Amino acid sequence: MFDAKEFVKNAIEELRGEVKGRAIIAVSGGVDSTVAAKIGSMALGKNLTAVYVDTGFMRKGESEFVKNLFEKMDLKFIFVDAKDEFIEALKGVIDPEEKRRIIGEKFIRIFERVAKDEKAEYLIQGTIAPDWIESGGGLRDTIKSHHNVGGLPENMNVKIVEPLRHIYKDEVRKVARYLNLEVAERQPFPGPGLAVRILEEIDGKKIEIVREACHIVEEEIDNAYHKGIIEKPWQYFAVLLPVRSVGVRGDIRAYGYTIAVRSVDSVDAMTASYTKLPHDLLEKIATRITNEIKEVNRVVYDISNKPPATIEWE
Repeated sequence: MFDAKEFVKNAIEELRGEVKGRAIIAVSGGVDSTVAAKIGSMALGKNLTAVYVDTGFMRKGESEFVKNLFEKMDLKFIFVDAKDEFIEALKGVIDPEEKRRIIGEKFIRIFERVAKDEKAEYLIQGTIAPDWIESGGGLRDTIKSHHNVGGLPENMNVKIVEPLRHIYKDEVRKVARYLNLEVAERQPFPGPGLAVRILEEIDGKKIEIVREACHIVEEEIDNAYHKGIIEKPWQYFAVLLPVRSVGVRGDIRAYGYTIAVRSVDSVDAMTASYTKLPHDLLEKIATRITNEIKEVNRVVYDISNKPPATIEWE
C-alpha cells in the first residue's frame, strides 16, 4: 500500500542526492507541480525557485490563484508573462501533436532563460506516471505527447529532475493531503492549457470563448456539488469544436460555434468514465453558455469513456 509519509521522506533524500546546487521548478498551481514544489522546498530550501509561466492559455483567474498560492509558501517565486510568445509560436498550427511539441519546447526555452538568471542547473518538473506512459517510447505507443515529456526538445541546457515520476494521480493527492496543501482536490488542467481545448488554429477570440465556456462549466458543476446535488467529478471542462452550425437568436439567423462539455470520473487518469450529470444541470450549463457567449449557439455533451477516448480531446 502507498505510504505518503514514506514517499515524502524518500523523495527528499533522493532530491538532495540528485540536485547539487541551485534548481528551478516549473509550477502551474495544479496538484502535481505544487506537491513537487513543496517537496523540493523541503529538500533544497533557498536553493529552489518556483517559476510560473502565463502562456495565455490559462483558465479564468488562474494566474491570480497561482500567485496567491505560492505567496503562502516559503519559496522564491518568479512570474513570467509569455502570452505573446506562445500565441505567436502557434499561429497556423492545427495538429494537436505539433501544438504539444511547440508548447513543450517554448516552456523549456523560457525555463532555460530563467535558470541562467538564477544560476540554476536543474529543472524540477511535476511529471507523473501517466504523462510518460501516454507519451510513448520503447514498446509504448504514443497516445498523446505530454508537453513535459514528449514535447521536450532534444537539446536542453538544464538537467530534468522528476520526483513524482513513478506515482499516479491518486497517490499524488494522498501526498498533497499529507502535506496539507490546499490544491489536494483540485481538478487536473493540461499543461498546454486551453490550447488543446481549441480543435483548430488558435486566436485571441477563440481563447476567450473557450476560457469563458470552461469557467461556466466549472462554476455550475462546483455549485451543484456544494449543494449536494452531485458527487464531485474528476475533471470537467469545455472544448471549442471546429464546427459551426445554423441557429437562431431572436428572429435572426445565427451561424455560430459549437461547444462540447466534458466531465469524467476517474482514479488515476489511466481510465475514465463519463459523468452521468443530471439533465437539468446540463441544460443550465448549455443555456448559460449560449446566453453569455454570443458566438456559440450549440452545446453538446461528450458521453465517451477512456478508452477509447482520452479525457482531453487533444
